[in-house]
Amino acid sequence: MDLRNVVALVEIRDLQMHFPLGGIGGTLARLRGQAEPVLRAVDSVSFDVEAGETLGLVGESGCGKSTVARCLVRLLKPTAGSVRYAGKEIATLDAQAMRPFRRDIQMVFQDPTASLNPRLSVRSMVEEALTLHTKFDAKERRARVEELMHEVGLGRDLLDSYPHELSGGQRQRVNIARAIATNPRFVVLDEPTSALDVSLRSRAILLLEKLREHLGLSYLFISHDLATVKYLASRVAVMYLGSIVELSDTRDLFAKPLHPYTRALLAAVPVPDPDARRDDFTLAGEIPSPIDVETGCRLRGRCPLAKPICAEKPPLKEIAPGRFVACHLASELCP
Repeated sequence: MDLRNVVALVEIRDLQMHFPLGGIGGTLARLRGQAEPVLRAVDSVSFDVEAGETLGLVGESGCGKSTVARCLVRLLKPTAGSVRYAGKEIATLDAQAMRPFRRDIQMVFQDPTASLNPRLSVRSMVEEALTLHTKFDAKERRARVEELMHEVGLGRDLLDSYPHELSGGQRQRVNIARAIATNPRFVVLDEPTSALDVSLRSRAILLLEKLREHLGLSYLFISHDLATVKYLASRVAVMYLGSIVELSDTRDLFAKPLHPYTRALLAAVPVPDPDARRDDFTLAGEIPSPIDVETGCRLRGRCPLAKPICAEKPPLKEIAPGRFVACHLASELCP
């Protein structure tokens, strides 16, 4: 696909993914003539991913990060909004029309074990993507599989192994090999290192960065591990209750968060130096339900800085070059 006249490789605009709850609650609502209750997993999310960059997407569990990922690769059809890849709208495509894009858009899932078919060998699983999305003959597929094993740091002696015979780190490398088999341009990484121990996690991170540089990949890197995001991502988008609340260059965001939720996330990160100065900023209570979403700013019930103006929903707006924040008070904190 020709990207020469495309500003961003991936463009997300006002993405929504709502799940009707159904059940007794839904039945009662319909009988009363009321709207059926929905879980607003993703609510008006917008961001871009530039060609060759890694955009980090962070937030607490349940904020909608993985739902965004599944909408981008069209495992879910969005309720509303636009998803454009290389200038082409893909949010509304049916399965047949989406198929040509599958080669360019791939995903690595969080659980390396659940992502692999226990009945297939490593060779069969990696070759499967080539069979589906390329015109390689059998000889070319075998050669490409061996090349992929080398690229992800696995020996050819593992090709006839099955998932239960591999370590967690090896399984995730197989998943990465499958994802890059078709030479994609865009890869969604949904918590790809969270199931690994510390040593394996660092190796996986280095591998992902090497592959990005070597293959010219673009990543959406989803994680709750802010240290990893700080290392890998050039920009970071912060999600809270289904919405983006801050989007910024990584260095600026970590140096001076402008949204209270971002500030609270960073304040909770452990600091190994006991003498280091810590931000003790915290939020009150627990993250509320995405079913009964608060009007106005969704954080105002927990935010110690909330003011009467927070009863109005703040737009995500650019308050400094490259810095987008959905907070009425952000301009007071902006350098």
